Amino acid sequence: MKMKLSHFGFELPESHIAQHPVDFRDDARLMVVTRETGTIEHHHFRDLANFFEPSDLLVINNTKVFPARMWGNKEKTGALIEVFLLRELNSESRLWDVLVDPARKIRIGNKLYFGEDDSLVAEVIDNTTSRGRTLRFLFDGSYEEFRLKLNQMGETPLPKHITRPLEAEDEDRYQSIFAKVEGAVAAPVASLHFSKNLMKKLEIKGIDTVEMTMHVGLGTFRQVEVEDLSKHKMESEQYWLYPETAERVNRAKGEKRRVCAVGTSVIRSLESAGITDNRIKSGNGWTSKFIFPPYKFSVSNSLITNFHAPQSTMLMLTAAFASHELTMEVYHTAIKENYRFLSYGDAVLFL
Repeated sequence: MKMKLSHFGFELPESHIAQHPVDFRDDARLMVVTRETGTIEHHHFRDLANFFEPSDLLVINNTKVFPARMWGNKEKTGALIEVFLLRELNSESRLWDVLVDPARKIRIGNKLYFGEDDSLVAEVIDNTTSRGRTLRFLFDGSYEEFRLKLNQMGETPLPKHITRPLEAEDEDRYQSIFAKVEGAVAAPVASLHFSKNLMKKLEIKGIDTVEMTMHVGLGTFRQVEVEDLSKHKMESEQYWLYPETAERVNRAKGEKRRVCAVGTSVIRSLESAGITDNRIKSGNGWTSKFIFPPYKFSVSNSLITNFHAPQSTMLMLTAAFASHELTMEVYHTAIKENYRFLSYGDAVLFL
């Protein structure tokens, strides 16, 4: 059966969308699904080590979310404008790709002022999409001072489905304990459940972990608007697959051990890497790979991910990994059993 957008619709009650993280990272619930038998079990994330054998390998995304949401005032009118930093285009010219809201008020040539003292100014130099703009920041200091200023003025870019105001805990909790390479505008949410205590448990059991980097962009969350999925275009996201990571993944595959992708960003990066003779190659690049059923995975044979929104690209990837039928059964079970959905929600492990 050819998969269409309408095959991925389901009713997600607002009450199931997590507005806060659980008190402790690994207290999140964990549904464990065995693909071969269709068995569904209910556990907590702190139990994760029980489902892996010594020398199994978890691949984790170490991207770090930067404070991408800023608030500026339009010159003359003083209108408050939300500016969402997407990516730096040119560090010397201080050029950035951004989204603005409300977009209808922002035209080429407009200036935006940031900070109570208007100490940072940006000029709109191009329109990229209906909400997209290119900004040139006007700042006299060094590049390091400029980035520090952006970080001071920006705030944690919680996704829109978290409808409450930003709170102090978000700066820490919307960041994984592995976060070190700055560049993401959204957290790789499957990794938010790992705690130092859980990492110690995995280490004691001899379960290996290895890191790669993919800067999660808004393209992952962009709504699919075409019924024919082959017509949907993903925005490119940058990834780095390090030599040691590729080598350890290849060794684990060769020894028939489990290779578990922690999150859809990891599995997309692994599937985007060059694969020759069943071995992946290290390297970096940009991927716009959109995975939906049917799809044959080459690298991972296990996946940890959160519960995603209806008709989202992450749900489609999950269905490609676990089959459409089983995935929809898992999601209906999750709603019935009051699992928490989306960024601060619970997780599912597919074995």
